[in-house]
Amino acid sequence: MLTDTLAPLAHALVVELEDELQTTRRVLARVPDAQFNWQPHPKSMQIGYLASHITDLMGGIANTLVTTELDLTYFLEREAQPATNSRELLERLDTNGATALTALTAATPHDFEHLWTLRQGEQILMSQTRAETIRHLINHMAHHRGQLSVYLRLLDVPVPAIYGPSADEPMFEA
Repeated sequence: MLTDTLAPLAHALVVELEDELQTTRRVLARVPDAQFNWQPHPKSMQIGYLASHITDLMGGIANTLVTTELDLTYFLEREAQPATNSRELLERLDTNGATALTALTAATPHDFEHLWTLRQGEQILMSQTRAETIRHLINHMAHHRGQLSVYLRLLDVPVPAIYGPSADEPMFEA
């Protein structure tokens, strides 16, 4: 349970993230193990890579709260390997989600105000507060989750309800 001492921004982000993690878990659980290398188009990501990227974005939240920048030049060299099955996806989401929630609940209002920069070498791709970066990461996860739901539809896998009913789940899950 969230305490009364939790910063208002952290409280709002925690509530939002908990909801998004539950929804994302339902979508990731549907990724068929036998299709991890499938991609709808040569320019599209493979489904296993896309799903892994979704889980890994949550690791970025804790990282954002303890750093002031990320240089993609070095990050891409040591990026985590994609998961190979749905069990690994869910474990990765649970681990990264828990780490993100712990970091958010420990954050002070001052922590959110620090400027955070995404760069590739000398080129600055994005520079904004940590709070804005965390919101970006949550939105980025939701964007790719939507992309993943289209992949599931193309594979004829039932798509779970996300923000409302889907053609396969006309009612919200209890």
